[in-house]
Amino acid sequence: MSGQRVVVAMSGGVDSSVAAWIAKQRGWNPVGVFLRSGHGAEGGADGRRRLKQGCCSVTDAVDARRVAEALEIPFYALDYARDFERLIRYFVDSYARGETPSPCVLCNTWLKFGALLEFARDIGAGAVVTGHYARRVPGVGGRAGLARARDGRKDQS
Repeated sequence: MSGQRVVVAMSGGVDSSVAAWIAKQRGWNPVGVFLRSGHGAEGGADGRRRLKQGCCSVTDAVDARRVAEALEIPFYALDYARDFERLIRYFVDSYARGETPSPCVLCNTWLKFGALLEFARDIGAGAVVTGHYARRVPGVGGRAGLARARDGRKDQS
């Protein structure tokens, strides 16, 4: 894969930043991508961050951009707020029916990975790299499968 363009999902956190660094160290051509959901509370007048859970705030985007600049890799922040809003509506409707869906699992399945793969195809990238803790294993029909991470404490499969 040396020299191959890869999309790196960047959240602004340590794990995705290290994934981008590793991709560059391996000789790949990483392109950082941040998916803006339109959610994630920021701080008040005192500068303290409040109510922020998960990912995708403006501060996270700034952090991801700074890492990309430090690594000297291209960076894109893509707006998926409208798609994320549809996901939230589905979550709320499901909860109202007595179901307990996981918004993060839904977001990863419905939005993040699909959006990243589509962007990767659009720019001619051959792979998507994330900071998620999981393992790639042989899957059905020659496709890649996803398995639990070796470190069970950090597994995100």
